Amino acid sequence: MKAIRDVFNSIANLPQPTIAAVNGYAFGGGFELMIACDFSIAAEGVKMGLTETSWAIIPGAGGTQRLPRLVGEMRAKELIFTARKFTAEEGVQLGVVLKVVQIENLLNSCEQLANEIMKNGPVAIKQAKYAITQGMNTDLQTGLAIESKAYELTIPTEDRMEALLAFSEKRNPVFLGK
Repeated sequence: MKAIRDVFNSIANLPQPTIAAVNGYAFGGGFELMIACDFSIAAEGVKMGLTETSWAIIPGAGGTQRLPRLVGEMRAKELIFTARKFTAEEGVQLGVVLKVVQIENLLNSCEQLANEIMKNGPVAIKQAKYAITQGMNTDLQTGLAIESKAYELTIPTEDRMEALLAFSEKRNPVFLGK
């Protein structure tokens, strides 16, 4: 279980945003992998959940820690203690799925989100992800300090200067990740 948890932690800790394209079933470890990603887009008809307690075990690859951070402690307890399976549409309401699309549009929808993200400054995206992820595991004041440090790292970048120049020239910026 530690090896699987380490893989999911590696995915969660990637500096770039991650998108899970979910099709079919996402139970147990599949669900834990999904919630280790920054975003999940699911196909219609997908069923998901942390069903381990119905097998007399608990989610062991991060589910007991990541799910409460996404949906709140009480809702996570309900989902884990009952081993309830739910639909992708319910996943949107719970906050574990960004959106539900038709299966034939699943990969395209993921690519569209990735393209929207990639229009922005790569350094800024990495620093925003870092600030959000690290800040969520601290108190507000510490989170604000993390945000300030991440902000400071974006100021001297070439991308920031390019954004200012592009704005003044009324054109889209061309970011190089520097």
